[in-house]
Amino acid sequence: MSTERPDNDVTGPRRRRPPLAVASVAAAVLLAGGGGAYWASTAAGDGGAADSGAAEKSAPLLALDASADSPGGTSPDSRTSPDSRTSPDSPPPGIAPGEPDPGGPPVIYRASGELPDGPDEAAVHHARGTVASADVARLAKALGIPGTPRTEGTSWVVGDDDGPGALLKVTKQAPGTWTFARTTPPKPCESGTMCANGASEPGGDPVSEKAAKAAAVPVLKAAGQDDAALNAGQLMGDVRVVNADPKIDGLPTYGWSTGVQVGPDGEVTGGSGHLKALEKGDTYPAVGADEALKQLNAESRGKGDADRDIGGCATPVPLEGEPKPSDPQCVPSNGKRAPVEQTVEDAAFGLALNYVDGRQTLVPSWLFTVRQAPGGPEHTVTQVAVDPKFIEKPDAPTPSGDRKVTSYGADGRTLEVTFWGGVCSTYTASAKESAGQVRITVAEKPQEGKKACIMIAKELTRTVTLEKPLGDRTVVDAASGGAVPRT
Repeated sequence: MSTERPDNDVTGPRRRRPPLAVASVAAAVLLAGGGGAYWASTAAGDGGAADSGAAEKSAPLLALDASADSPGGTSPDSRTSPDSRTSPDSPPPGIAPGEPDPGGPPVIYRASGELPDGPDEAAVHHARGTVASADVARLAKALGIPGTPRTEGTSWVVGDDDGPGALLKVTKQAPGTWTFARTTPPKPCESGTMCANGASEPGGDPVSEKAAKAAAVPVLKAAGQDDAALNAGQLMGDVRVVNADPKIDGLPTYGWSTGVQVGPDGEVTGGSGHLKALEKGDTYPAVGADEALKQLNAESRGKGDADRDIGGCATPVPLEGEPKPSDPQCVPSNGKRAPVEQTVEDAAFGLALNYVDGRQTLVPSWLFTVRQAPGGPEHTVTQVAVDPKFIEKPDAPTPSGDRKVTSYGADGRTLEVTFWGGVCSTYTASAKESAGQVRITVAEKPQEGKKACIMIAKELTRTVTLEKPLGDRTVVDAASGGAVPRT
């Protein structure tokens, strides 16, 4: 093994990039599934940001949530290549080539050149409030959907609920996630022929990128993203997708994209994005790209050099004249895989989607353009750029006896939580409330005097009375740190 290099070792000719160099990231993700992205949503180590008096005095601790977007998880906006997209509200179904595998070896990132310093400070941006009916009507008009917005549950709806037509749905609560789909009425079958119900003839060739962008502009303007950077390189059969990445406060964003699908006839056939404008929040001191890369590598290493393989992989000894087998995924004798190196080719200071106190928030972050091998696909890795001194330490792990909440139901201030437990223990549920989330703990206590107990698990429920109605707050399981689905 070669001599160990610093975590931010520069392996190519050194060059200075502008402080706000725009990363050569792949276009935004939204519409058709696939791919995962690595999100470093906590910071490690000491700071490194320039001293900023105003931010130092006024900024409260930033409570980043531990969730699926933490290191090793996936993000709502995973972007890897123009052909790998996903919806903003659903987790990606897999891991894209070159991206860290939660079950695989750690990844160490090496910069190919000198990284920028970035600004001394930057503000977070929050998704707050509700979406007005007039905003939904403006978007519906741009999409060519007649009718007045109506309420269905927690969403605004315009268009047909069932059958062929067009349907726009917008969640009322910020960030106002919207989805649009247009279906084409099936053509009648010719007399004496057999055709599948609802079948339609294949379309023609995709429209040009210029034509697709022209069709998407009115929709993007209605969604408040008419100044976003556009990429129309993605194709889904004969449908061209225009992906729009807005700039907020002059910074590029990651995770806050809008996608518009344009059919071969130049008509908008689908789309999704966010309708509620973000609000600028507190300003925090920021670290440079070098420091952020060190933090990213520290998190990836976990326990540091103690985790590095020094024993090699156990592989069969080849016969004389045979090539030595190579298995990059083999597990060495000490049970720990050697780190995999990836190259950081560029870095941009921007805003990346995270969760703060249970609410979607764009947090100052470094957006690293990463490539695993020369000529291979690029993907983006993000690292929070807020000085670690201003990041709230995560709660201590819950006792091992605590039970994982599997689902919940809510009615006003009453929360009914469901979990699996044994027949020889007693369980109590409690809640820790904040503005954006309700954190549920189910504690287990073995019954006294029970020397022998049958090992039978059963689904149990407990009721918790909240201080105020749940509303749009996220329910989080304290035992796992993950969001709990609602029944």
